[in-house]
Amino acid sequence: MALPAPFLDELRARAPVSDVARRRLKLIRRGREYTALCPFHNEKTPSFTISDDKGFYHCFGCGAHGDVISFVMRSEGLSFPEAVEKLAGEAGLSVPRDSPEERAAARRRADLHEVVEAAASWFEAQLQAPAGRAARAYLERRGVAEATRARFRLGYAPEGRGHLRRALAGIDEARLAEAGLIKGEARGAPRDHFFSRLVFPITDPRGRVIAFGGRVLGEGGPKYLNSPDTPLFRKGRVLYGLAMAREAARRRGALIVAEGYMDVLALAGAGIEHAVAPLGTALTEEQILLMWRLADEPTLCFDGDAAGERAALRAAERALPLVKPGKSLAFVALPPGEDPDSLIAAHGADGFTRQLVGARPLVEVIWAKETKGRRIETPERRADLERRLEAHVRAIAERGVRFQYQSEFRARLRAAFAPRRRPVAGRAPDRAAEVSTYPGLRRRGDTDALLEQQERILLALIVAHPWLLDEAAEALAEVSLASRSLDRMLHGILEAGGLAGGLDSAGLQSHLNGRGFAAPLRRVLDAGLIRQASCISPDAEAETVRDALAEYLAWHRRRQVGVDRLAAERVLADDMTDANSETLLNFGRIQANGGL
Repeated sequence: MALPAPFLDELRARAPVSDVARRRLKLIRRGREYTALCPFHNEKTPSFTISDDKGFYHCFGCGAHGDVISFVMRSEGLSFPEAVEKLAGEAGLSVPRDSPEERAAARRRADLHEVVEAAASWFEAQLQAPAGRAARAYLERRGVAEATRARFRLGYAPEGRGHLRRALAGIDEARLAEAGLIKGEARGAPRDHFFSRLVFPITDPRGRVIAFGGRVLGEGGPKYLNSPDTPLFRKGRVLYGLAMAREAARRRGALIVAEGYMDVLALAGAGIEHAVAPLGTALTEEQILLMWRLADEPTLCFDGDAAGERAALRAAERALPLVKPGKSLAFVALPPGEDPDSLIAAHGADGFTRQLVGARPLVEVIWAKETKGRRIETPERRADLERRLEAHVRAIAERGVRFQYQSEFRARLRAAFAPRRRPVAGRAPDRAAEVSTYPGLRRRGDTDALLEQQERILLALIVAHPWLLDEAAEALAEVSLASRSLDRMLHGILEAGGLAGGLDSAGLQSHLNGRGFAAPLRRVLDAGLIRQASCISPDAEAETVRDALAEYLAWHRRRQVGVDRLAAERVLADDMTDANSETLLNFGRIQANGGL
């Protein structure tokens, strides 16, 4: 039998083409797309393009084109069922089987689509009828224009029991109940699931109505109510407004995730059409994957209160195991007491979009969670902070992203734990004490020039021998270079090792040139520098290369201890306490032990 479209949609959402292709190809990011050498014909210049947003690959050389399923079929020689089985197993999905039960289920889903569509049309009509006067007045007060109401197919469920059941009398009660439209009573006839509520139809990604949300008008609760789970609807797998936001999100390369139905309507009414919302619950893994189909880094906008902060933290922790190269979340905390709806009402669309400028990356939210309001002045508290951050790092499944988070947290920890440097009045910085000579090199010129020369040699060593990244990535992540441009280039090299893996020297140089490091790369690959340090030569023996890197790392540790000792001396001169004295003595002991 033909596999159900919802199953195939979810399979494609869970297995982006780039994730699967990356196992066989070296992908180069170009904006929101990737390029690579085509695996289906021989070529020297990349003409193979992958668009995760659109869910397909295309080769401009040989014309190969398809989705993730056809990529697996062509690249691994599998049939369609075999490719689906393989991808589903990796994505944790069960493939529907061709059985009488499955065929019956497919027919039942098709029938339920007709039932909920009939209910949606009836709810729409009720909003325009005399019974919907209060609901229309509420929408007018909230600034929801008629065009927005029509686009989102808003409706009304009248007060009183049984109105929908009687209006759809041609549909038996069992089908209405299975569609989540009526529910049984202990005594008496079944009652409508929605009554005296403004109704928000919920659609699947293809725009078909599959369920409803309702906001109570007047007294009673709960304030918002969703359809129960049905064969068509699982609220953890759906985003409100997704079908309407799809095209705008792809055009902009951005997606806004608000908290509720009314926020999405307010944003759409203000011309901000690339907004969706979860259905009153914390974001789920399935919803995050759906968001990434439309944007690499959706922006989550939460209300500026304690509940909004908790929702942001839950979303951040839920996303961490799923993050991949280029796939993350950004977070905006709106001013206290504000939500997108109120901001737009008071300040217009510009007032809301100004808030997006301050969006925080996922790593910042995790760091703030573990440090905000916490004191870390003792070794025990610092160790506890390291332990908690390391637990977040271990949650990340993707190796390259895990490495980058580990490097980022270590850099932040070093900055947070470093003693504050207070200049002593009348004393010039002792630059010579901060720099020692790298083994095997003669001191030339001032210490700043010498230091930069040594840092250039380190980078030249890695560029010439990228296999060092597989052996020493963690040690290199601890290195902070004095030259800001070279330090950024080192991070670019580490990123290349974490994301691509297996790059040769030419591939690494191409990656760096493409990321804006052409100028520092030219300084690093200077012929005079290469003549001075034979270990940089591509022909150098592996053991010679390893020894050179080990020497540099040992030198860097000694230099860093010297820098930290100078800072400790300055702190002690400014504040003669036992604790500061002990800190200085510890650095002295480390230096006496060779910086280890």
